[in-house]
Amino acid sequence: MEFDLNNQGEIDLMSVKRMMEKMGAPKTHLELKKMISEVTGGVSETISYQDFVNVMLGKRSAVLKLVMMFEGKANESNPKPSGPPPERDIASLP
Repeated sequence: MEFDLNNQGEIDLMSVKRMMEKMGAPKTHLELKKMISEVTGGVSETISYQDFVNVMLGKRSAVLKLVMMFEGKANESNPKPSGPPPERDIASLP
């Protein structure tokens, strides 16, 4: 929904471009066209919601694997502190 700006249930080339840039993996127009063609089987120039779900949940989904890996690493690197925060004085402030 975030990238379906016209609310038609499909993601076009520019929406895919914005999505990939937001994920930190910018692609060229040619790469994006190839991605869309692979997802839709060359039938359409836009990715439907159903195609998107199939790609995200599919066995060959590199994007889903990257997201899961990123979430796992984010959880590991940000352990939640337990107990009250340490006391600070004026000298320790930035």
